[in-house]
Amino acid sequence: MTTTSVTVTAMLPEHADQVLAIYQAGIDGGDATFEEAAPTWEAFDASRLAEHRLVALDGDRVLGWAAVVPVSDRCAYAGVVEHSVYVHPDARSQGVGLALLEALLASTDAAGIWTVQSGIFPENTASLALHAKAGFRTVGTRERLGRHHGHWRDVILLERRSPTVT
Repeated sequence: MTTTSVTVTAMLPEHADQVLAIYQAGIDGGDATFEEAAPTWEAFDASRLAEHRLVALDGDRVLGWAAVVPVSDRCAYAGVVEHSVYVHPDARSQGVGLALLEALLASTDAAGIWTVQSGIFPENTASLALHAKAGFRTVGTRERLGRHHGHWRDVILLERRSPTVT
């Protein structure tokens, strides 16, 4: 598969099963999240900002997804979100993640969001490289942030400041 046939578009309810399956595949890999199971579509839908949810499609097949959640309901943080980007195991290393991330950043920039952040396990080197390529910077390492499968895990905090929001 090549990325030439990939279309990045809004995530719709009809993508739910594939989105959640990709999320579960990332969870099963062990280095994507502290979560142990993908949520229900209802929980996923309720927690992510509807205007910043995208899928990468090859025909009707979802190759990956990206979405954001607000970091706080306090007014001072209205322009700060945390994002996730997940790619189907068969579509990794083919530009799908970068296409999703670039489209997501264009969406958040246009909406006046000034900071997009993410926490990534240090072992997830592919995600760290993707984020560096998309203009994210490392803020720091949150050591022993949480326990995951009985072990303490560090999380690298990354952020990308919008060049268009001043």
